[in-house]
Amino acid sequence: MATDYDTPRKTDDDVDNDSIEELKARRNEKSSSVVDVDDFDSAEGMELPGADLSNEELAVRVLPKQADEFTCMSCFLVHHRSQLAREKNGQPICRDCD
Repeated sequence: MATDYDTPRKTDDDVDNDSIEELKARRNEKSSSVVDVDDFDSAEGMELPGADLSNEELAVRVLPKQADEFTCMSCFLVHHRSQLAREKNGQPICRDCD
């Protein structure tokens, strides 16, 4: 929806003068929603949590940890050395967990 930014804006006095019917009509316009049927169709192919995925194969190439990376001992994610915040008890901690 295009907005004309040159039109005068309503003041607080104008808003107070709106009729109840106008306000109800605006509320109904905003709350009416259109159901997208395609969303339901695409959900049929989704797997639910706890589904048996034992016959599925990994389709992503996994690389080993590189020399310039570390494993955060708080979140256990592999990060680049530039994300190292500090070491706690000799264990590396990333900036996100710090």
